[in-house]
Amino acid sequence: MNPYILATLLFGLGLGTTITFASSHWLLAWMGLEMNTLAIIPLMAQHHHPRAVEATTKYFLTQATAAAMLLFASTTNAWLTGQWEIQQMTHPLPTMMITIALALKIGLAPVHSWLPEVLQGLDLTTGLILSTWQKLAPFALLVQIQPTNSTILIALGVTSTLVGGWGGLNQTQLRKILAYSSIAHLGWMILILQFSPSLTLLALLTYLLMTFSTFLVFKLNKATNINALATSWAKTPALTALTPLLLLSLGGLPPLTGFMPKWLILQELTKQGLAPTATLAALTALLSLYFYLRLSYAMTLTLSPNNLSGITPWRLPSSQLTLPLAVSTTAALGLLPLAPAAVALLTL
Repeated sequence: MNPYILATLLFGLGLGTTITFASSHWLLAWMGLEMNTLAIIPLMAQHHHPRAVEATTKYFLTQATAAAMLLFASTTNAWLTGQWEIQQMTHPLPTMMITIALALKIGLAPVHSWLPEVLQGLDLTTGLILSTWQKLAPFALLVQIQPTNSTILIALGVTSTLVGGWGGLNQTQLRKILAYSSIAHLGWMILILQFSPSLTLLALLTYLLMTFSTFLVFKLNKATNINALATSWAKTPALTALTPLLLLSLGGLPPLTGFMPKWLILQELTKQGLAPTATLAALTALLSLYFYLRLSYAMTLTLSPNNLSGITPWRLPSSQLTLPLAVSTTAALGLLPLAPAAVALLTL
């Protein structure tokens, strides 16, 4: 892709998210989301592969549906209450419609079916943008409207953690596994949204860190399915040793970074008298942990069935920058000791 066109599209992506962040009016927020969608579509379809085109079409249709629903709900809210302010969502009907529209935008269950299919059709770089940057603007709106209907949020959260764990069990494609992992993590964030928005943002931040790092590892190894991971030890032995830790951090095991948000979320849910919900969420985390362990096993404890010439550590020098990978992996593994500082910040 022409670097000028690429720069323009990336600028559009950044600007769309920034407009949504800064807006207090529903029309402006909707405009930011639309800019975001339109900027990523050429990036998704740039390889002219039938899979990429199909994924782009699916993404466009779901995002257009969600945007239309959002616009309809905000217009309904203005009609019922006379308010266009994002913070002034007082009527339950438009609030619920907007919550569902934003759930469709980010791929929460039960409106998640598009996410694994779309992610599977993209290359790892665009998949990384879709799994991280594209979640920010809808999340900013969700945190701002503070949905008053707690039942729908808990239902969305529990369903997402269940579907995210269950759906990834039978997958062999890494991008689909990461999509289901994304659905499960988003479920955890939505569960706690009404009780502690700052905790939701902490969970989002750690999710972004860990997903960024995982995508970069797969990109460096040029791996798109589980079998391709088995050859990575010959190319990058040190990274192959660290990657299982990274995957277990995604699964939420102590003493890794991924344990911090899960621990604080379970604690907060128990404080709010929702011990059964907390127990169910903790059990669904075991489902996710199974497929992360499967990836770790494939990467470190199995050898690819190749002949000797296939496992010699030859490779062309990678053009990928390794500094972002090094920084994000370190952060994704070692931030748990900062948990007391995070708790202190959350209680300010």
